[in-house]
Amino acid sequence: MCGIAGWVRREGGPVTEEPGLAEAMAHTMACRGPDGQGVRTAGPATLIHTRLAVIDVAGGVQPMAAPPVGAPDEPAHAVVLTYNGEIYNFPELRTELAALGHRFTTRSDTEVVLHAYLEWGEACVERLEGMFALAVWDPRRRALFLARDRFGIKPLCYAPTAHGLVFGSEPKTLLAHPAVTPAVDLDGLRVLFSMARAPGESVYRDIRDLPPGHTLTYGSDGRTVLRRYFRLEARPHEDDLDTTIRTVRELLEHGVARELVSDVPLSVLLSGGLDSSAVAALAARARKAAGGDPIRTTTVTYSGYSDDFKADLVRSAPDAPYARALADHIGADHLEIELSTADLIDPAARREVLRAQDVPAPFGDMDTSTYRAFARVSRHSKVALTGESADEIFGGYSWVHIPDLADEAQFPWVAFEQWHPGTRDGLGQGLLSSAFAAKLDMPGYYAERYAQAMAEIPRLPGESAEARRAREICHLHLTHWLPRLLERNDRLSMISGLEVRVPFCDHRLVQYAYDIPWELKTFDGREKSLLRAAVADLLPEQVLERPKAPFPVSQDATYTKALHAEFAELLDDPAAPVRTLLDLDKARAVVGPEGEAKAQDWLHRMNIEMALQVNTWLVEHGGSVEL
Repeated sequence: MCGIAGWVRREGGPVTEEPGLAEAMAHTMACRGPDGQGVRTAGPATLIHTRLAVIDVAGGVQPMAAPPVGAPDEPAHAVVLTYNGEIYNFPELRTELAALGHRFTTRSDTEVVLHAYLEWGEACVERLEGMFALAVWDPRRRALFLARDRFGIKPLCYAPTAHGLVFGSEPKTLLAHPAVTPAVDLDGLRVLFSMARAPGESVYRDIRDLPPGHTLTYGSDGRTVLRRYFRLEARPHEDDLDTTIRTVRELLEHGVARELVSDVPLSVLLSGGLDSSAVAALAARARKAAGGDPIRTTTVTYSGYSDDFKADLVRSAPDAPYARALADHIGADHLEIELSTADLIDPAARREVLRAQDVPAPFGDMDTSTYRAFARVSRHSKVALTGESADEIFGGYSWVHIPDLADEAQFPWVAFEQWHPGTRDGLGQGLLSSAFAAKLDMPGYYAERYAQAMAEIPRLPGESAEARRAREICHLHLTHWLPRLLERNDRLSMISGLEVRVPFCDHRLVQYAYDIPWELKTFDGREKSLLRAAVADLLPEQVLERPKAPFPVSQDATYTKALHAEFAELLDDPAAPVRTLLDLDKARAVVGPEGEAKAQDWLHRMNIEMALQVNTWLVEHGGSVEL
């Protein structure tokens, strides 16, 4: 996995970039590419790359250039590519392209992507299967071409400027360019506090995300064309239950097997839940069939967590015993990563999490533990598979199964927030002053985004109301919930130079599952019953029957006390910028005796986590944020 960046100037525009700018932008992505970096300038375009070598370690150096077939092999004619991702069908594409006359000098998927563009132009993205973000400078068209994978697994953002366009994997990279400012207005603050931002929205005023499944072409004449090349379709599902179960299994087997391809060590992130256990079991079977070593699995837990575990609203048991049972069952080389409270409260680690994500998030110790775990995994593996996105396509979230929430005319997870006492004002928004909350108007923001999202959903004529709502919720999850989780995984893994792969995001599996009627997805009355049936022969009984459980969070009172102490110190600091956004009476009550009863509840705790992160972020950006 890698980082990409660069810029293109409009024809006739002034040269405003100082010497060393490309290197400065590359420096912001050093963690994404610890194995090397490269810069190539071609006319008005400069392309930058930092590399985490996974396929063809010696040969896949970037930016990569090649002349079109039949053109002179000269720099002025070369098409230049900088690319981040993994294309899982690159061997098949390579064979097809070779038959069309293309010649290859490396074993890398990068070279296949470059020649796919040379052969098929912008339509090449429709042939790419995997996760990717890429930029191509084409001297024939005098145009820069940007593209992002179907579900936004790999990030890509851009910023139009007075004299051209700047792009990169992360906002921090664009902000290293002098033409891009870190300004954040009220609309950006709404995006910051949103749990359902629209595709393409960004916290920073000057920066836009390239939406998943889209391409952007910027001509050197300044003309910009945004094109959507992928969208889910509403198709009749005509398979019976047995055929559906078998097809899900076949699609998942295929997806996992091809995502095991790597020239560097690989592991599976295992929680002991259904999703990651299915991936681990299928990976172990594929590895054994190929005559390889046992698959490695890794699980995160906390010191004393299993011994002192207390069930909550969404977690009925700790992960570690289930993960060990699955690892023993499949013969995995299993590693248990135990984190201490000191690991979670460490100020340096918390700042790294904020730096990795560019903007604050309310998830607190969940983010810090994920970052710490990815850092440990990266010591022995450069690639890790996860079970992410199974809940979105098979209906695993609790709010999907609570009719009063699922049937509300809003995002179902936002309905869940408003139902739970700890998040009734919004996730991480419980301590905001009424004046600032009124300015944000998050209910109005959500209503507008929900209406936009609903208008995008493809539907089948004649569907029942229940079937229609199930399809709507699946689409809402895939377009407005999953992208945030994928972005979080990308940022918190890449800060440690770890590539995370998501087999459940195979677009053929997603499209097939999208069309499966709700009565088949829950044929036995349980969440994800279809997926359970598809992998029933692979998992031990206790893992197969385990109910859905989110990523673990700390239950150690020491963590909460340290968090409260840090927050109390902030509230006593008149220079702390976040104070202007908070209801100070409510905030002081949280860290006083009145707040003790709620102190250990993670959803209540998010309010403090978000306030602390926002304060650090405001200190760093200063007057660039319009409060």
